Amino acid sequence: MKNKKNRIVVIAVAALILVVGLFVGLYLGTRPETHPGSKTITVEVTHKDGTQKTFTYHTDEEYLAPVLEKEGLVQGEQSQYGLTIHTVDGETDDWAAGEYWLYYKGGEMVSTGVSQTPIADGDVFQFEYSAGGEW
Repeated sequence: MKNKKNRIVVIAVAALILVVGLFVGLYLGTRPETHPGSKTITVEVTHKDGTQKTFTYHTDEEYLAPVLEKEGLVQGEQSQYGLTIHTVDGETDDWAAGEYWLYYKGGEMVSTGVSQTPIADGDVFQFEYSAGGEW
């Protein structure tokens, strides 16, 4: 009886290790790649009133948030998930009114926060003020 319980425990532990290994492999295989070295990125900002500005930055950073913060383009608060942006180019969102900043990379909505978004030479990012809860 004791041998049977030991086998079940060993099988359960082996299955757990296999599942954890699978999840780690999936994460490592699907996470966005960083690009070390010098790069130039463009950031286009569309304000609430529809005015637009374009900024060009030269950086060695691998992720977007440090570039935007260092250049003073954005301000926000840090959380366990990274930087939450509330101000872009001096304009602050109004969460209480359902207004916030959306951001895109090459015209496509980004599924990661700016702290987890890798940058590559030539990337173009867009920040758009969203009034009234538009997605």
